[in-house]
Amino acid sequence: MGFCNELEKVFRENANREMAIPMENYMKNNFLYLGIKTDARRALMLQVYNNNKAEVKTHYREICWELFNKKEREFHICAIDLIQKEIKKNYQLEDQVLIEKLLVTHSWWDSVDTIAKYLLGGYLLQFPGELYAIIERFSNSENRWLNRSAIIFQLSYKEKTDFDLLKSECEKHKDSKEFFIQKAIGWALRDYSRFNPKGVLDFVNSTNLKPLSVREAIRNIK
Repeated sequence: MGFCNELEKVFRENANREMAIPMENYMKNNFLYLGIKTDARRALMLQVYNNNKAEVKTHYREICWELFNKKEREFHICAIDLIQKEIKKNYQLEDQVLIEKLLVTHSWWDSVDTIAKYLLGGYLLQFPGELYAIIERFSNSENRWLNRSAIIFQLSYKEKTDFDLLKSECEKHKDSKEFFIQKAIGWALRDYSRFNPKGVLDFVNSTNLKPLSVREAIRNIK
């Protein structure tokens, strides 16, 4: 595709190995980096986007997946930025397949958290009839990133959060020894505490959560 080819050309022309090394170290060397900082990455992508706008508008799902299958992390982040911009309020029922593939491919907190909050969360607002089946499947998965997504997908829901569902997910995973799950429980509860601090505090006090989850959950409750 023209967009993907042009973006790869521009990115590789602006690669900086010296900058890439600390980026890779920060991400525990899970990914290769080109060494392009956030502001530069966004500016370069916008330039290529403007040159290929018609193609992107028509084929952003395919473009997203093609970028996500490249090796370097900058392409993965661009893929998420691109589809997040284009798909908003334009989901199709079958997009749940793409969202799940994105969650379990090249998975780490930086990609999963954005996909879960904005793509999965947005999709389930548009297709609420799919919510319980998808969240149950993710929650029962052996994949920790799908588990995490089932806990945090309501982060953008604010006062519309289904607190009973959130409590159910936290209760289900409260004994997990996985750092990213304990952290997700605390984060999701802390986020909702802005709208229902008493409810969150009562839940924390009555549920035997891991210490990390408790610390995160009540951090902003006075």
